[in-house]
Amino acid sequence: MPLDRNEVEKIAHLARLTLAEEQIPFYASNLSKILDLVAHINDAQTENVVPLAHPLENLTQRMRDDKITETNERELFQSIAPDTDAGLYLVPKVIE
Repeated sequence: MPLDRNEVEKIAHLARLTLAEEQIPFYASNLSKILDLVAHINDAQTENVVPLAHPLENLTQRMRDDKITETNERELFQSIAPDTDAGLYLVPKVIE
């Protein structure tokens, strides 16, 4: 489906693009190729294809064991904090 000059200018206007006179044939050709590709994809037979949420949804992923690799240092970190209470950091109120 080849696009003509007017259609390319209309598309450029809608996209807020300024095209030089010599660019219009280039864009007409490329946009026509894109529309031909879309038309070709739309012709694909997809009636018996089951939609997938993810291409690997039927496979299980190998996961590593959940092991603790760091020690709990909350007391150390909170000892240098300006203000804490019951394991929480207290900060000044910023929204009234």
